[in-house]
Amino acid sequence: MRPRKPKFTINNAITADLTAIERARGFLDAAALSEDWVRRMSQRALLLEAHHTTHIEGTRLTVEQAEALWAGKAVGQARGDDTRELLNYRDAFNLVSRHLNSGEPISEDLIREIHRRLVAGVRGGHGRPGAYRAGQNYVANSMTGEIIYTPPPASEVPRLMAALGAWIEAEKEIHPVLVAGLAQFELVHIHPFVDGNGRTSRLLSTLCLYRAGYDFKRLFTLSEFYDRDRASFYGAIQSVRERDMDLTTWLEFFVRGLATQLGEVKARGESAIKLDIAANERGLNARQRLILEHALAHGRIRISECESLFPEMNRRTLQRDLASLEEKGLVVAKGATNNRVYALPEDS
Repeated sequence: MRPRKPKFTINNAITADLTAIERARGFLDAAALSEDWVRRMSQRALLLEAHHTTHIEGTRLTVEQAEALWAGKAVGQARGDDTRELLNYRDAFNLVSRHLNSGEPISEDLIREIHRRLVAGVRGGHGRPGAYRAGQNYVANSMTGEIIYTPPPASEVPRLMAALGAWIEAEKEIHPVLVAGLAQFELVHIHPFVDGNGRTSRLLSTLCLYRAGYDFKRLFTLSEFYDRDRASFYGAIQSVRERDMDLTTWLEFFVRGLATQLGEVKARGESAIKLDIAANERGLNARQRLILEHALAHGRIRISECESLFPEMNRRTLQRDLASLEEKGLVVAKGATNNRVYALPEDS
């Protein structure tokens, strides 16, 4: 059982971005990145993906709140459903990781289990975790309330979802990156669940990429690209329906997003290698290395963040670490003394 044959054109824009994606893949496979750095940055990427994929759907957590919740800390001003949705993503991602090791196919049952974990325990069970919708649903403009898409009838959902799983398993001719984008769109188009379709579709595309060998050391966060410009994200999806189900514009957006995120990953990787060389040449201690790594991942670091990283160290010791990094030209101090930020030099 197969869904309709996808209609799209591999144009110059798609070709250029696929080439950039392959180059980033080659860099990450060959680069001398430390295992510790990759581990920490992949954990950071997972947190950011969880934050942005749920933020797209309306959660109000900041990245800083998400970091605290991820670390098991209480965040008093965080809504319960927002917290649960964030942590649910980690549970669903762990399921995907175990599935990759099993060698089993991407099945209808797996997609339903991903959904169950993503929406379990939130919004009063309204999302019916793991269950297909029993009635008609609609996609509306969030600003105007206007219905912009009516998904297939509920009676068609089991057949369409079985066909989607079969197509993912059978497809061998289309580039794997495009398969991931097509699978993401198709699930959203079927809209099989009452709630959580977007989150499920994005995790499904991640699973497709990982399984095809495009995991990029798990350092990318595609939902971050979508969250930066939601209007373009939704517009790319809607363009398919407005163009007689031609998926070209959506695939342009999908591969541009992945190429953009991987370009950022590649730049951070190159900076990490430079900083590692500098750390070795200038005899940095372990704390100073981690401070630099944090500044690279976040764009800057404050003394308060150093204190969170090293709660056992006194403030004066950490200030000396920062002053030493500044003297060696590895960070640049900005702002007043009581609110000083340390950033990487512009040419790092």
